[in-house]
Amino acid sequence: MDLADLRLFRAVAEEGSVTRAAQRLHTVQSNVTTRLRLLEESLGTPLFDRINRRLVITPAGSLLESYADRLLNLADEARDAVRSAAAPQGLLRLGSMETTAATRLPAVIADFRRRHPQVELRLATSHTAGLVQDVLAHQLDAALVAGPINHPDLEQLPVIREELVLISAADWAPIASSADLVARGPVELITFREGCSYRQRLLDWLWRDGVPIARTSSFGTFEAIVGCVAAGMGVSLVPRAIIKGQLDDTAGVLRVHPVPDDVAWVTTVMIWHKARSRQPAREAFAGSLAAKLGEYGALQ
Repeated sequence: MDLADLRLFRAVAEEGSVTRAAQRLHTVQSNVTTRLRLLEESLGTPLFDRINRRLVITPAGSLLESYADRLLNLADEARDAVRSAAAPQGLLRLGSMETTAATRLPAVIADFRRRHPQVELRLATSHTAGLVQDVLAHQLDAALVAGPINHPDLEQLPVIREELVLISAADWAPIASSADLVARGPVELITFREGCSYRQRLLDWLWRDGVPIARTSSFGTFEAIVGCVAAGMGVSLVPRAIIKGQLDDTAGVLRVHPVPDDVAWVTTVMIWHKARSRQPAREAFAGSLAAKLGEYGALQ
């Protein structure tokens, strides 16, 4: 018994005639008769009594008719739902770096929710390495990470060209180059936990230029990092936008220092798994990113 059988049965029941049912279904009468007989045989009971060339539905047929109506209506509902899936809807699991979530995403998310209220957006923050693994494991639909990401199973879309700066306590002397850090002696680094791309970029720069590192202290929030840096514990590498945008109240407690261009500039990219099918909600979020982050130099 399949949906085609149920549609044929319902047509016969509603028309009360094989001939009229065949006309309604745009098929020949013999086809309706044969398929109806096979359906009765598969169920092991007559669905119609044949009385004077008329079809009278049996109690079993009446019972089946109620089920057929529900099943066919549900099938139509499922078909319509799948066809409408081209519109953004359902759950979108998004990951982001902590700094990106704090500075870039509030306006983007507000715009996205206004445009696409049928999408349930869930946001999780972590470092780049963890977000990449979550996308590869299909635990996230997409993530905003520091790029470029070179992995054969991932697609990526450049979103923001971010400038990184070195921050220290306000009473530090200006740092024009790594030589100034060397002159200060071993320096303590205040960073996010291992797996953060900004942390690794800072370490790679200082190792390359021979800057002695006293220790590295790791924290889970940007507020903790800023607090420790402002207290004079060490330095950190952070996006300029997060200092300029959200932390204007740090004037007088932090000093911002430039870093070499090969350290300063990083592209934030949106990544997703190549094996995942087209997801309208994900594509719509990419559209909101482009619309709201253009003022920050979003790449096309």
